[in-house]
Amino acid sequence: MNLLDHIHIVLVETSHSGNIGSAARAMKTMGLKHLRLVAPQQPIDEQAEALSAGAKDVLDNSQMFATFDDAVADCQLVIGTSARLRHLQSTLIEPRACGELAISRTRQGNVAIVFGRERVGLTNEELLKCHYHLNIPTNPEYGSLNLAMAVQLVSYEIRMAWLADDDLQKKLQNQPLVEYPTSEALAHFFNHTERLYKELGFIRNDGVMQKLRRLYQRAELETNELNLLRGMLTAAEKAAKRDLN
Repeated sequence: MNLLDHIHIVLVETSHSGNIGSAARAMKTMGLKHLRLVAPQQPIDEQAEALSAGAKDVLDNSQMFATFDDAVADCQLVIGTSARLRHLQSTLIEPRACGELAISRTRQGNVAIVFGRERVGLTNEELLKCHYHLNIPTNPEYGSLNLAMAVQLVSYEIRMAWLADDDLQKKLQNQPLVEYPTSEALAHFFNHTERLYKELGFIRNDGVMQKLRRLYQRAELETNELNLLRGMLTAAEKAAKRDLN
């Protein structure tokens, strides 16, 4: 399979259908074809098709999701874009490094590049669910990028990394592939962690869990490491129940 087939562009709650079409055009020019839409405020219509300028197939094959979590559930790497730096932000990454990382991780599974709402971007909660926080280093005096521009820029860097992939493969050919958990598996782990730590009295406010989530996201847990942590949580849960009895 073409490595680009593992990369999914996710648009969250787009306001205008034309932006969906323009984003599809930007994707197709760089060889990307998997578009996921989270609760768009306008459906794909004639304006979207007109602005896609020949990328109607990307629109026709796009997938609709009700929530952010649903859209990235099967992805092993989630990169969220934002024009503004946030409190408790995930590890920062710029577009070129994003392209290289995305291509290198397609061998382990699906990669999601998530773009937020046109006016307000992604929420802090959504960004905390991303492994990396992509920030485009625009002119500090005028950093205005519309949605399609941002998708085009990031898609270009992904394509350039893909074109250079032969050299990358020579460097990585003797390294074993690492299995990473999906976002859905991580969500189960975070829910388990929060539930148990609240029962034990360790978590008493939302800020603690936000910091723990950021810590684990930054660590980029492998599947076997996540399974180990889940086992530790289960053992602690059983021990706590025995003490209560």
